[in-house]
Amino acid sequence: MKTVLNQMFKMRTIAFATLAATALASSPALARDNDNDGDDFKFDLVRSKGLANFPTVAPHAHGQVKIESVGPVEIMKVKVWGLPPNTGFDLFVIQVPNGPFGLSWYQGDIQSNKDGVGYGEFIGRFNIETFIVAPGVAAAPSDPFHDPKRIPDAAQNPATNPIQTYHLGLWFNNPQDVVKAGGPGTVTPFNGEHDAGVQVLSTAEFADNDGPLKRVTTSGN
Repeated sequence: MKTVLNQMFKMRTIAFATLAATALASSPALARDNDNDGDDFKFDLVRSKGLANFPTVAPHAHGQVKIESVGPVEIMKVKVWGLPPNTGFDLFVIQVPNGPFGLSWYQGDIQSNKDGVGYGEFIGRFNIETFIVAPGVAAAPSDPFHDPKRIPDAAQNPATNPIQTYHLGLWFNNPQDVVKAGGPGTVTPFNGEHDAGVQVLSTAEFADNDGPLKRVTTSGN
């Protein structure tokens, strides 16, 4: 009976994989996701200027980003290295690469391995149309964390016309990891609970008003 069930499970798995592959191949957007088609845009992440006075904190930190537009979305692959091992980091899309950073969007997490290398893959809008807008002021959700050690949420948003956000930044998830490396224990809002450490990598090789995402074009709306 167990053998029969295993055979049935394998058949269902193969059938599902076949259907999934067929669906992906038939998708106009994902069918163009080909790392060998020559339309990828690559750029570097460099050690944050905010660490200039802290030479022991990730002195060899570096990263590379690859973005491919597949129509309605982009696929962004981020590889980082030279980081403290087994440490959590938070990736943000930001307005300018260095403080005060401007308007920022929490994109996701990257975890370094035992060798200080991390990788993240994200799907969204990472191109010349990436922006934040607030047509008017509205009440914000009540603080869901209730932790006095973190930076509190605002009660409402500021109104703003569209502001393009063309830069990326990577932050230590925990200020204590910065302290262990010989850096400041500064608390910043750059993680989900708003109690992150300082920035470690950014796209600061690009000018403030000319970030790398501006160079990614799209056929979408």
